[in-house]
Amino acid sequence: MPRPELALVDGFERALINHRLHMVYQPKVRLRDGALIRVEALVRWEDAEFGTVPPSRFVPLAEKYGLIEELTQWGLRTTLRQWLKWREQGIDTCLAFNISALSLEQLDFPDLVERMCRALDVPTDRLVIELTEGATLPLIKLMDTLTRFRIKGIGLAIDDFGTGYSSLMQLRQLPFTEVKIDRFFVSDAVTSSDSRLIVKAIIDLAQGLGLTATAEGVETVEQLRLLHELGCDVAQGYLISHPLEPNSLQDWKLDFRARWPALIDDEDLELWSHVESDPLSQR
Repeated sequence: MPRPELALVDGFERALINHRLHMVYQPKVRLRDGALIRVEALVRWEDAEFGTVPPSRFVPLAEKYGLIEELTQWGLRTTLRQWLKWREQGIDTCLAFNISALSLEQLDFPDLVERMCRALDVPTDRLVIELTEGATLPLIKLMDTLTRFRIKGIGLAIDDFGTGYSSLMQLRQLPFTEVKIDRFFVSDAVTSSDSRLIVKAIIDLAQGLGLTATAEGVETVEQLRLLHELGCDVAQGYLISHPLEPNSLQDWKLDFRARWPALIDDEDLELWSHVESDPLSQR
């Protein structure tokens, strides 16, 4: 193991053992009315020696060096306990939690998740497990594990949809309940006719299969209004909210409720006036 990597792994393991990781939560809203319907739980690690270490760096290390199971269980327990605190405040929302593909290699993993929900009195239908599209490529072989989640009432979302090579096959064969449209297409959709058509096609495909269509990375009013017009179900991104500390959710909810009418009011907005004509033949 390279020395810098060894130091980072050691630092991460100590942070995990000593409870120096923490969770933040990014709201997702229903585009029909702006209501909060779910929060995505995101793990954060800020270290005195290494600074802010992104999940894209430490999660692969946790997978590589056998720490992913401990990280996943800690994250789930923390998130489910936070749900109980929100419920006491009158916030009854759903939770989205990212799972490593390695965890799904254990056939009894859905049983573990269900036991954790029952132990904390969190209904399983309040939980959605998110998997990246890249991670699902080998998961066709793990159909039994994914199906067990659905039997228990736990939802399954395919993340970053549209960036992999077997997207349609994944939707056809795996028991997903939600499709998350990759932020690349969302960011481009207002100015690119190709991206707009792709976003519309994913929305129609998802809804035609009885799935929820969620747009990631919504950062501008124009993107939000376009997604609303295209009939997308759910949106998340910095325009709606950055990831929040758990105690900030109640105040955000009240503030966003006041902001929503102005965000979605598309009177006199010309969404298509600057759309490029960029057919594939011109690339």
